[in-house]
Amino acid sequence: MPPFSIRPLRRSCGAAVLAFGVLSGPAAALERLEFRTPGAAEDVADALRAASLLVSSELDGQTDAQDLFAAARAEYAALLGALYAKGHYSGVITIRVDGREAASIAPLDAPGRIDVIEVTVEPGPAFRLSQAEVAPLAPGTALPPGFAAGQPALSGVVRDAAAAGVSGWRDRGHAKARVAGQDVTANHRDATLAARIALEPGPRLRFGPLTVEGAERMEVRRVVKIAGLPEGEVFSPQELERAANRLRRTGVFRSVAMTEGDVLSPDLVPITAAIVEELPRRYSFGAEIASQDGLSLTGYWLHRNLLGGAERLRVDGEITNIGAQNSGVDYTLGVTLDRPATLTPDTTLGFAAEIGRLDEEDYVADVATIGVNLTHYFSDTLTGRLGIGYEYANGRDRVSDFLFRNVSIPIGVNWDRRNDKTNATEGFYLDAEVKPFFGLGTTGTGARTKIDARGYLGLGAADRVVLAGRLQLGLITGSALLDTPRDDLFYSGGGGTVRGQPYQSLGVNVARGALSPKIGATHFIGTQLEARAMVTDRIGVVGFFDAGRVDLDGFFGTGGDWHSGAGLGLRYDTGFGPIRLDVAAPVSGTTGDGVQIYVGLGQAF
Repeated sequence: MPPFSIRPLRRSCGAAVLAFGVLSGPAAALERLEFRTPGAAEDVADALRAASLLVSSELDGQTDAQDLFAAARAEYAALLGALYAKGHYSGVITIRVDGREAASIAPLDAPGRIDVIEVTVEPGPAFRLSQAEVAPLAPGTALPPGFAAGQPALSGVVRDAAAAGVSGWRDRGHAKARVAGQDVTANHRDATLAARIALEPGPRLRFGPLTVEGAERMEVRRVVKIAGLPEGEVFSPQELERAANRLRRTGVFRSVAMTEGDVLSPDLVPITAAIVEELPRRYSFGAEIASQDGLSLTGYWLHRNLLGGAERLRVDGEITNIGAQNSGVDYTLGVTLDRPATLTPDTTLGFAAEIGRLDEEDYVADVATIGVNLTHYFSDTLTGRLGIGYEYANGRDRVSDFLFRNVSIPIGVNWDRRNDKTNATEGFYLDAEVKPFFGLGTTGTGARTKIDARGYLGLGAADRVVLAGRLQLGLITGSALLDTPRDDLFYSGGGGTVRGQPYQSLGVNVARGALSPKIGATHFIGTQLEARAMVTDRIGVVGFFDAGRVDLDGFFGTGGDWHSGAGLGLRYDTGFGPIRLDVAAPVSGTTGDGVQIYVGLGQAF
């Protein structure tokens, strides 16, 4: 779209003549900046100050005379744009530097010292639209509600109307739709603006071949396969963006840009994918500590492009419960290999294997899993997954030795509508999985279901107060308690469920009596509630309450129990996620006493 321009019916919008005094001597700090907006409404005055380069320079502590002079010369355009955005087209802008006009000073005659700058903006009357036309429009095109006769003549609304007109044609396959002409006329006598925009839809086109630029380690044929651009089908901006997103989510590329070329006879529009590849390898380390649960260390090594087709190899290691008061050290080592664009452009094939040793309060076991899975991306926020795996656990609990072996078929869905994955202020997150398992030997057969739902509500200016809630549900059906793999049972307590209570401290009694050994349960329900408030731009405080319940014969059966905890926390925003410090204590239940401390990166949920 051409630059937005206005043809006035009479000349009344201008700037008074300005000049800079040129003083010899060393550059000195600006002594005073005066910014006046006589007759301006409050929102207009605020917009002018926000657009002012000189106000910004003063806030930044700018002292160099050359830079101030450059800002003063550019100030006219910045302020004029702010006036147009608010519907004022007959404003008068005056910028005086040491009593003279800046615009009259040649760039080579810039002053060496500036003491006082005076900016005066008289906005004039607010204009309204007398005409608002965009033609021709594609069927079903919705123009901005403010683009109508009698509405405030905001320049942004006019630009949005032109963009909406072009988008309407592009959505119907007219890839080369454009603004062919515009007649935007300001009538200063009546304080009205007539906006007439002509569109040229161009022919309906189909996707042509995809050309790749910038591939170094990636195979071009795999880039084309992953993008999944539907060559030969009618052009669609949504399909073009989906192709770019498929490439981005591989993690192989630092940037992806899809551009349309010149039309090929008869109706094909070729597409060029300009890519910049990331470094192929990456590694990361993390740590989290809690007073009761001890220290947890995590790390991974990642290869983004193992075989040249965006194959993603990742090796994860984890050591947890170091120094825990009620359990031993757990460790796991896992390997995953994912290949995007398998079966369909939106389907990723994955292989995973993991070994580990779990030294929990009520059992010790050597565990291993191996499996294959498919993940399908229905959209940028909704994914589904299906897998098959073999699980092995050999160990001993407080009842007896055990050996569990089973084949499982996990089926899950993830719906993530959070605005920020590490520090959400609005949206929701839902992850649900059903895992049927078929026992071998003495292992039971049944299904494990788990649901994790989270919601966020921002309040106040810039969402400086956020209410966050989480609900967790777990259920095992079909398999008897002692025939179920121990690491599939549910516990409550610790940072992931109930802060203030020891890690996995709440289970169920295997038999009657106070001395009966405890193991995990077949039912779990947990909730976490938080109120988060930012005290400064970096520092925030949190109040929270967590509760959890485990049971054997239903979520609210007769043999289960509740416990809860509450506390306060501090957050420090690092820019890539907040550092978290939580201090919590039990509120109800018999599983713990005293204060628990949790430190980690990212919000608790």
